Amino acid sequence: MINHFDRNVFINCPFDHEYRLLLIPILFTLRYCKLVPRIASERLDSSEIRLDKIIEIILESKYSIHDLSRIKSSKKGEYYRLNMPLEIGLDLGCKKFHPDEKYRGKKSLILEGERYSTHKGLSDLSGADVKCHENDAEKVIECVRTWMVEVGRHYVPGPNMIWDDYNIFYAVLSDEFLKRGFKQSQIDTLSIPEYLKFLDEWLPKKSKLAKAY
Repeated sequence: MINHFDRNVFINCPFDHEYRLLLIPILFTLRYCKLVPRIASERLDSSEIRLDKIIEIILESKYSIHDLSRIKSSKKGEYYRLNMPLEIGLDLGCKKFHPDEKYRGKKSLILEGERYSTHKGLSDLSGADVKCHENDAEKVIECVRTWMVEVGRHYVPGPNMIWDDYNIFYAVLSDEFLKRGFKQSQIDTLSIPEYLKFLDEWLPKKSKLAKAY
């Protein structure tokens, strides 16, 4: 993969089926706005140590999105989800301590599902500007889009435009993969590399396709 440091966005998030309803819109929004989402599941190699891959992505990314909405256990006997706090620590440490000055310009978006939950679970982040997506796909698109403007990205489409095009895109994707012999349940769990490949093929054609939906 070509390293586009100034456009790469490290995604630190849960990988459960429920969160996928937020992850796919996040990936769509970034690619739609000409950024490059980088995520641990972007390549699937069982021989590769996951932490090494995450550190590599952090070093290659100027931007990062950290969703801490799963740091609280939801039922009795369930463990806290500590991968996301670990990865945000690695990213913030890179910005603060890496000897290369370019890392001082790293920019991060911290997301949560319930307002003020991050400050309750990670008090060291008190004072950080955390955006709440309320576990809603349309809201998470708005959060990511607003953040891109705040960190100085050039022209970014409005949130309603992105949301409408996302829904058109997903309808096109579903139709195409049903024709290829997939069931809807398989489409809803499509691998991230396959999803991104189809998205990159669709984006240049979106104006033409939008007229049919």
